[in-house]
Amino acid sequence: MYYLKTSSSFDSAHFLYGYDGKCKNIHGHRWLIEVRIKGKELQATGNEKGMLTDFGNLKKNVRDLAEHFDHSLIYEKNSLKPSTVQAFSDENFRIIEVPFRPTAENFARYFYDILSGEGYSIADVTVYETPENCAVYEGDC
Repeated sequence: MYYLKTSSSFDSAHFLYGYDGKCKNIHGHRWLIEVRIKGKELQATGNEKGMLTDFGNLKKNVRDLAEHFDHSLIYEKNSLKPSTVQAFSDENFRIIEVPFRPTAENFARYFYDILSGEGYSIADVTVYETPENCAVYEGDC
């Protein structure tokens, strides 16, 4: 089995709605996304001969995911009052609503699903919330 791995990072804020602990408050992270793809066979012909895939394409796709969330407040759908969302928007803050609690675990699954949908055979996705703490999603085994 061949594996390729790339990573990209983004800075954003989030909070955990309904959580009984300090993470219920808005706080920020430098998130790091690590993506590992896999394959048994290398390309036999063409521009990607001898490659699993072009690293440039993989890096771009992961970087695009990171850039989408960079310097934003990420919040779970229905976790903020509409008036709060409107106030953030009125101040031109960049806010992104997601349909899940914005945890490292859920982000790992989210990025896995997106990249799988782009045709990559994903081995696993690791999302670091801090340099010491991460979550890994490897899909159905």
